[in-house]
Amino acid sequence: MNDEDEETPRVRPRDRAASGAPAEGWALSDRFAWEEIHQRLLASADEAIDSTTQELFFSGLTAGFAIVLTFIGYAVGTANFPDNPFLASVLYPIGFLYIILGRHELYTENTLPPVKLVLTRLASLPLLLHMWGVVLAANIVGAGIGVFVLANTQVLSPEAMRAGAELVHHGLETGWWDVFFKAVFAGWLVAGVVWLGTAAHDTISRVVVIYLVFYMIPTVGLFHVISSGAEALFFVFLGAPGPGLITVLYEFWLPVLLGNTFGGVVLVALVSYAQTEQRRFPEIRVLSTRDVLFSLKGGRPFDTPRPGIRLTEEDEDTGTRKG
Repeated sequence: MNDEDEETPRVRPRDRAASGAPAEGWALSDRFAWEEIHQRLLASADEAIDSTTQELFFSGLTAGFAIVLTFIGYAVGTANFPDNPFLASVLYPIGFLYIILGRHELYTENTLPPVKLVLTRLASLPLLLHMWGVVLAANIVGAGIGVFVLANTQVLSPEAMRAGAELVHHGLETGWWDVFFKAVFAGWLVAGVVWLGTAAHDTISRVVVIYLVFYMIPTVGLFHVISSGAEALFFVFLGAPGPGLITVLYEFWLPVLLGNTFGGVVLVALVSYAQTEQRRFPEIRVLSTRDVLFSLKGGRPFDTPRPGIRLTEEDEDTGTRKG
């Protein structure tokens, strides 16, 4: 070691993933700064928003079918513990664990990252609406297939089937605006799962976050648009006495949809965006205002150069030999 090495300290550069987002925290390796979480979230959303319609639909279909596990768990729990929402809700998060850990497309989980892409002018508004429309439709179709099977078979016990049908009556009795505001808080919670999941370093931490957040939704009487859609369709397919499909959709499902969207977009995406400096990450492909409003631009090919990655001579030589 010479005198020059002793005088010049070696500073380890910030760890970066292939996308350019931080792979580890800079100040503390096991903790991300706010800006680092924001960058990781944008990088993850950037890879997903340009998925084809077919990819979005079948991923959303899988998620919708998986939400039936939540419906089954909640119906069985309610049938066995009708007067104890804490015990009745124990199995409610199971479908969401399958969906989020399996990286399937769920409408409420996609409210936060794509909106941030639009706000930072990395994706267009029409592309965001296209993604939402395809995923929402696929989620409902998948949930509809699952609950149609449940309504026409003996998978559930008679007690659980009655409990599942009663879930819609509870929503209808709550009132349109009360359902809406309950759904606002649920949308805020679900969108927050994306942020907290991005900040977590391991699967166990993500499981705990997902379980606790989604366990809270039925326990305190909130509503989630896809699970509520499954409840509404089960009620209709079962042919239970009561209001028809149009009434159920307008009086129950529509305010849940609007509330979840408002809670996820306004209370999380817009507010959290306003807290930080408007730094656009990655620092390439910023869209013009015209593109943001009227184009379908967003996302990038896998081989697009990522910013912020500095290769050593050894890395470059290795890449050349592999190429």
